[in-house]
Amino acid sequence: QVHLVEYGGDLVQPGGSLRLTCTTSGLNFRLFAMSWYRQAPEKQREYVASITASGTTNYTDSVKGRFTISRDNIWNRVYLQMDNLKPEDTATYYCTVTYRTRDYWGKGTQVIVSS
Repeated sequence: QVHLVEYGGDLVQPGGSLRLTCTTSGLNFRLFAMSWYRQAPEKQREYVASITASGTTNYTDSVKGRFTISRDNIWNRVYLQMDNLKPEDTATYYCTVTYRTRDYWGKGTQVIVSS
């Protein structure tokens, strides 16, 4: 059973930083691409960033230069370093993986950017 758990969300002031962590179990982590999505209140869930098994990264335009996705194949974790946070980054952040044609999601971690 694939299991994802996100943590690290918090209330932070504009311009601040947070690092989100997603722990995984139930899959051979090093073989799979991982992604982060987010969902702001009353908005649709949107793609944020992804990292392939080989470490190639991709970002949505709105976070390029501010967010960094990385992975640890020893501890089976994926991270999202978020710098220069803006109020529009306020959302619940989810990590996800596609395993055997099924998408698995964690329950999310909430990020609030506000002064």
